[in-house]
Amino acid sequence: MEFEGAAELVGKKLDITKEESEKIIEKAVIGGEVPEDGDFGSWCKDRFLPNCVLVDETGYSKMCVDALKILSRTAPTDYGSSRQRDLGQLWADMTRGYLGEYAFLLFLKERWEITAKLGHEIGRLQDYLPMDIHKIKEPNADYRAPSIKISVKTTKWNGIWLDIPGDQFNHSDVHVLVKVGAGRDHLFAFFKKISVFKDKVLKKGEDIGSLSAEESSALYESLPSFKPIPAYICGFVMKNGGYKNLAYQGKKGRLNYKITAWNGPILPGDLETIKQKEGVSGSISFEGIGDFAHDKGYLFNAGNLLWKEKDWQEVCASL
Repeated sequence: MEFEGAAELVGKKLDITKEESEKIIEKAVIGGEVPEDGDFGSWCKDRFLPNCVLVDETGYSKMCVDALKILSRTAPTDYGSSRQRDLGQLWADMTRGYLGEYAFLLFLKERWEITAKLGHEIGRLQDYLPMDIHKIKEPNADYRAPSIKISVKTTKWNGIWLDIPGDQFNHSDVHVLVKVGAGRDHLFAFFKKISVFKDKVLKKGEDIGSLSAEESSALYESLPSFKPIPAYICGFVMKNGGYKNLAYQGKKGRLNYKITAWNGPILPGDLETIKQKEGVSGSISFEGIGDFAHDKGYLFNAGNLLWKEKDWQEVCASL
């Protein structure tokens, strides 16, 4: 199957635009998910679609409210930077992160008949960081604590890296990467769905004379509409994977070097070592992101994640 055919199939199955489906496949290529021979059909039918779920309005509502519960206790800065996020942006970002966790719950239920609960209760943050899955329930059994700790990392469709900073990697047994198709306007679309705009904001505009009925209606129609949000459980890595230092791949230009793959720890001084080893006179950057906000932790490109049925069976059997 060629690129166009795969993009059409992805768009139809997930009810997304041609632009979105093409972006998903382009990033799958860049992230190393698609085989070198460019067999988009195999990637689409064997890896991508079987590991996709849809988060409905109920699921979105739960994650939106859960994010709101802890909003006031969350630092407003982006990790590793001083850039301040306003409360609305922070809420939207946290909701997207929670959507990834919820999507993983759906995946466990739909594929493996495991019911799970997230650790979104109010409590000490350090109690919840290592383990996003706090309770599991197998068929005909009661809820219990899982035997292993699973951490879920959420990124957008264009994400290609599972980036685990500091010592977080050693705090969980399994690290899962989930790509969520929630764009910049997902919170607005939800507000439109539950009539926040029509019954409150736009009505207020009409009441104070800032909007005519026609203008209010036009504004309402121009707002994004909510629909189930697709998510792709991209894969995972195990803590005990036996990773080696400087397990990278890349491509060298005339002056600069682009890192296209990584599979293990990243330490201070690694980029300088690569620069010397590859004979780079210019700069070193990472494909798709440029630089990370840290130089110590673990890093994996999507193509190096485990994702096959036998891999997931091993995880589920350990739960």
